[in-house]
Amino acid sequence: MSLRRIAFATWALLAALQIAWHGVLLPPAQMPVAVALGFALIPLALPLLAIRHPQRALFWAGLVSLLYFCHGVMEAWSAPAERGLALVEIALSVLLIGALGADARRGHRRADV
Repeated sequence: MSLRRIAFATWALLAALQIAWHGVLLPPAQMPVAVALGFALIPLALPLLAIRHPQRALFWAGLVSLLYFCHGVMEAWSAPAERGLALVEIALSVLLIGALGADARRGHRRADV
């Protein structure tokens, strides 16, 4: 599987995690589920504006995933009930950023040769 496919799959899994987390497994008590899902999914949907250029869309998805990494760290630290989901969010964010970095590094090496 290519690194870009891994990045796209991880991006999709990060979105699916948000739906499962905030919509099904631990819905928020203080706000409607639709609002929580909007807050969770809109940043992940923004890179779709550049989907005609997959490399650019993945770049933006990588930047957005930094927000989810921070969110995962914060939730893992402060909410013991959500720690497992937060650790999955952290792992997916790191995998996405790692796949994009490895793909960029591999592309840079090919350009040098």
